[in-house]
Amino acid sequence: MTFETATSVTHKLWDRSTMHHELDALVHDLSVRHNTPKSNIAVHASGPSTFTLSLNHGEANLETVNL
Repeated sequence: MTFETATSVTHKLWDRSTMHHELDALVHDLSVRHNTPKSNIAVHASGPSTFTLSLNHGEANLETVNL
């Protein structure tokens, strides 16, 4: 399940074994669509197995999350 707006994507992950691959692909697609580096894409856990990716607009708020 995926919901897209002009500047964000919310995606429900059904298979935890593909989590890193799916999130990497979504970050890549959003960065290409907006012609911005991957470091300008923010990833937030927005629910159980649900992540929202959005443009970070250059705001430095980097965190490392171990899944």
